[in-house]
Amino acid sequence: MTTPSSGPAAATAGYSGPAESDPPTTLLLLRHGETVLTPHRRFSGSGGTDPELSATGRGQAARAAASALLAQAPVHAVVSSPLRRCRQTAQAAADLLGLDVEIADGLREADFGEWEGLTLDEIRARHPADLRAWRESAAAPTGAAESLTAVAERAALAGAVLAARHPGRRLLVVSHVTPIKALIARALAAPVAAVHAMELSPASFSALSHTGRGATMHLYNDTSHLR
Repeated sequence: MTTPSSGPAAATAGYSGPAESDPPTTLLLLRHGETVLTPHRRFSGSGGTDPELSATGRGQAARAAASALLAQAPVHAVVSSPLRRCRQTAQAAADLLGLDVEIADGLREADFGEWEGLTLDEIRARHPADLRAWRESAAAPTGAAESLTAVAERAALAGAVLAARHPGRRLLVVSHVTPIKALIARALAAPVAAVHAMELSPASFSALSHTGRGATMHLYNDTSHLR
């Protein structure tokens, strides 16, 4: 069962995060499992075909749901990108945890525009100038669509809203490569362009804790549950 969220837009201009003395809010960031596009490393964003999990991806989602990371301490809420591959991954965990899935639009993948469904080699051959611009500037639109900066800003706002809505709680947050890497880069005070130097595997776990001092990374790209 899914329940809608008011999403990042619900944050007001006067938003204030948790106080420094408040207990941290933990975001367990889970990348969705594989789709048919994943093994071929095809760009798959929010402007494409919205593929479902493949058989491999469904198995990965089941193993992530049964991970010790989710069993070792209570999970108070499950939050997902609105795209189908994330909702399916989130639902596998929610079913075991006895929770509903909350949808947060700010967690969706970048809109890759005319790059949707293409491999990096295909993009390099068809859109070399655009690819160079995208690698050189986080403000450059991806495939004439959404920039890394825009994705990072909405992902950060979604994370801040979740931390404010669930103070001191532990949340499973299912999202995509770009938003998760952007959240990690922000926690490390790294530039958004750092996402180009980060690898994030399908169905991998990362973790951030939010306090009054900001976000701290505790885990990145853990795939031990898939072995």
